[in-house]
Amino acid sequence: MEFNEKMQELRKRKGLTQEELAEALFVSRTAISKWESGRGYPNIDSLKAIAKYFGVTIDELLSGDELLTLAQEDTREKELHTLDLVFGLLDVSMVLLLFLPLFGQRADGAVRAVPLPALGGVRTYLLAAYWLVTAGTTALGVITLALQNCRHAIWVRGKQRLSLLAGGAGLLLFIVSQQPYAAVLTFAFLTIKALMLLKRR
Repeated sequence: MEFNEKMQELRKRKGLTQEELAEALFVSRTAISKWESGRGYPNIDSLKAIAKYFGVTIDELLSGDELLTLAQEDTREKELHTLDLVFGLLDVSMVLLLFLPLFGQRADGAVRAVPLPALGGVRTYLLAAYWLVTAGTTALGVITLALQNCRHAIWVRGKQRLSLLAGGAGLLLFIVSQQPYAAVLTFAFLTIKALMLLKRR
């Protein structure tokens, strides 16, 4: 008997609806429905809660193959969580451009290092682009950290691409506009992201 069939049988034996079981396990009714229809497995914590609630062992709930699938899914979830955390923190760290003197400003024949808010003497469109890259990347980092548990397909597929795209755009902007310190910081962040993605493959 498969896990989804066992779940249905255990729930019905107790005379519970999906809503009642969801409430008892502190999960959504959608999660119970997904598990009972065979469209997914609970994570390790939910599995322990199910076993405890019904007074059975995890081995009784899952076959060997199902246990292996669950372990793989759990590992994948942890990897995604780590990637979200790293990407989010790196993107949020672009806020450092507002505080660290990483921009070169020409004044009186010399170049002075200043943070972005103090930068002057550059073309308006360049200044706007610096602010856009800094604010946009920082905002993306905040959103990534806030939505770590969001598993919507479009968001899961797109968040890392957006982060890489924002970092790449910033790097290109800083190189073309001859801002080496800001470019080095952005390059370092991009390198860490690339290494994380390569390690995952």
